[in-house]
Amino acid sequence: MRKALGLRKGWSQQIVFLWPALIFFLTIVVTPFILGFYYSSTDWNGLDLNKATWTGSDNWVRIWHDEKFWDSLLFTLRFTVVSVIIANVLALGLAMMLTAALKTKKLLRTVFFMPNVIGGILLGYIWQFIFTKGFLTIGEKTGLSFFELPWLGTANTGFWGLVIVFVWQTAGYMMIIYIASLAGIPKDLIEAAKIDGARPHQLFKSVYVPLIMPAITICLFLTISNAFKMFDLNLSLTKGGPGTSTQSLAYNIYSEALINNRYGLGTAKALLFFVAVSLITVTQVVLTKRKEVSA
Repeated sequence: MRKALGLRKGWSQQIVFLWPALIFFLTIVVTPFILGFYYSSTDWNGLDLNKATWTGSDNWVRIWHDEKFWDSLLFTLRFTVVSVIIANVLALGLAMMLTAALKTKKLLRTVFFMPNVIGGILLGYIWQFIFTKGFLTIGEKTGLSFFELPWLGTANTGFWGLVIVFVWQTAGYMMIIYIASLAGIPKDLIEAAKIDGARPHQLFKSVYVPLIMPAITICLFLTISNAFKMFDLNLSLTKGGPGTSTQSLAYNIYSEALINNRYGLGTAKALLFFVAVSLITVTQVVLTKRKEVSA
């Protein structure tokens, strides 16, 4: 009896502390998400609730025939693959370098992490100035054609401009995760592998990579989800241009709902976007989790 009363008291105390956060979560996250399913099948401008007209599957049919949406999806997939590979390779390389006996490693860690502190919109405008003014000046002074490219003026250079800024912002944060994982590798295991004659590339492939696989899982998950949801850099750097050649999927949804005032169609696209991100990230986590080993 006392045990039952104690359990009931414990649950009541937890509910008292939990309900404010639960109410906020239900109000801000769950309710809008559920309403999104309704509005995805309406023709609504996002302002007047009385003008939300039920259209059934019309929005889904329009998405199927919307070439700009599918172009944005292909651009986002290409951007995600390239950015994720470069960001993680660079972050792991920096982590390996900064776990060595360098006198300035603490300073370098801070320097490489700093871009992650700057907000995406602000970072985008900073790099917009660098691409349009800074690189041009360097190109004029040095004569290097690389700096004289129209970095935000063509579809190809605009793509690589977005990749450069995304990697520059992201790699430092991933580096910290890799450093924490590398620090947990037993030193005697590394010494034993060296005594057995393992070369650097063999040591990296057979010792380091299997033992830091949990960190790789986390970093891949974060970079894939962030790259797929990339919006702020797209808005501040290229605005999807020239034309819509560098328009990410997130920017396409924003443009549809808040610029074209087709909120119902934008909501339908957002739901597809949610499903796509969920499937890709869950698949990635499942595949990399299978390769994790314990030290």
